[in-house]
Amino acid sequence: MSKLVLMQGNEACVEGAIKAGMKFYAGYPISPASEIAEISSVKLPKVGGRFIQMEDEIAGAAATVGAALTGIKSMTATSGPGFSLKQEIIGYASMAEIPCVIVDVMRGGPSTGLPTSVSQGDVMQSKWGTHGDHPVIVIAPDSVATIYELTIKSFNYAEKYRVPVILLLDEVIAHMRESVELKDDIEIINRKIPKGKENFISHELTEDFVPSMAPLGEGYKFHVTGLSHDETGYPSNSNEIAKNLIDRLLNKIEKNKDDISMYKKINTDHCKTLIVTFGSTARVCKELVLEERIEDLGLFIPYTIWPFPDKALLKILEENEINKIIVPELNAGQLVSEVKAIVGDKCKVVALNKYCGEIFNINEIKDALKED
Repeated sequence: MSKLVLMQGNEACVEGAIKAGMKFYAGYPISPASEIAEISSVKLPKVGGRFIQMEDEIAGAAATVGAALTGIKSMTATSGPGFSLKQEIIGYASMAEIPCVIVDVMRGGPSTGLPTSVSQGDVMQSKWGTHGDHPVIVIAPDSVATIYELTIKSFNYAEKYRVPVILLLDEVIAHMRESVELKDDIEIINRKIPKGKENFISHELTEDFVPSMAPLGEGYKFHVTGLSHDETGYPSNSNEIAKNLIDRLLNKIEKNKDDISMYKKINTDHCKTLIVTFGSTARVCKELVLEERIEDLGLFIPYTIWPFPDKALLKILEENEINKIIVPELNAGQLVSEVKAIVGDKCKVVALNKYCGEIFNINEIKDALKED
């Protein structure tokens, strides 16, 4: 069974989260993400969940992580400045391997910037915002329907890999309204629970690099810390233990990249020019490829920004005589750096940037296609 519903992007995020099993939301009001908190406050009590507005963004992230430790699926949402404030807690969740979802509805910056205008300026912050080498998954929808679907995926990945997942929206898709098919037959993944309390090791090295996770308060003995720690979770100053820990944290994403990576290809069978983009910018480019049918033009949309689906992009290059890749994004140039690093000298990579608080129009993309 499924039903077709007209809804806003931020509303679709809440619907997807509840479908995935979210039972706790903590946050602080901020444009253009406030509807996520508002709708959660109404809908969560109806499904036995809890909503709490905290005193600031840091507390919102901390409460989300605390709830997740008890075994509850938890989420918080924010925008650029609040996302910056949450970074220390995101680092803690990465080190302690606490699954949660952090929604960042991007707006113009830096600082207070353009609070109600569109931007895609948090691409690098989503990966490198917290200090140190750490695992993270970043997912970027491009429509209201994919917000619903990929919010569920975000929870699934958080639970499966014991990692904070960043859902990277932008103001346009968060506030637009479209029809969404609310399907019932969607896979829901829950974290691995230990088989027994005897000899439980909270951060053991497993075949998939992801240890099982016991909920707080149910009799399991384990330690939670942001310090470098051994397999039992207790702090250690050992250089070898520190290296082994970071290796495992990174490997649980890197070694499972093929399972995590999501992307969409449009008209990439015989293209000579390829557009690589995401979010609301992908919508403009879809119109060029699907409706105006510009000759030899293909489109690659990475739904997982981090880890970037590099194998899929390189395969397109191998199968086509591509002369140029254009990377349009609503910032001064962030995703383009990753594309250049992947492509190397295989073809020319051109940045197309806009950061005035409005989306691209089709003519701006067309003009870039004509340039050498």
